[in-house]
Amino acid sequence: MCSLKDIVPAAENIINTQFIVLNKGKTASEGQNKTCLALVADETAAVHFQLWGDECDAFEPGDIIRLTNGIFSCNRRSWVLRAGKRGKVEKVGEFTMAYVETPNMSEIEWVHDPSKSKFVLKAVISPHSRIFPPLP
Repeated sequence: MCSLKDIVPAAENIINTQFIVLNKGKTASEGQNKTCLALVADETAAVHFQLWGDECDAFEPGDIIRLTNGIFSCNRRSWVLRAGKRGKVEKVGEFTMAYVETPNMSEIEWVHDPSKSKFVLKAVISPHSRIFPPLP
């Protein structure tokens, strides 16, 4: 299992991790599909997680989710973790997981390093999520 602090943008579905849902945004329609954004975290970092279709109704704050073959990529100029077409998300528990809210991996500025053929961290944009406020 990969820790959230170790994820980097990539074009391949390779992220296997587990996290808790901290907050969930409103569901929106994109054509015939429903989408919503959630703030998720593990004991190392937080990240924005994109839910699609039935996933929007399947998970609530406090749910512990296992992601298999996920992808961390840019969606509308924002970095989001998501299952993609080949990934799988499943609820494996609730409420009993240690987590941190910073750093938020979605709010890091990533740049492509041609010498390594991958993205590398350039700068942290914000210590807290600009989309989801810090929890009290």
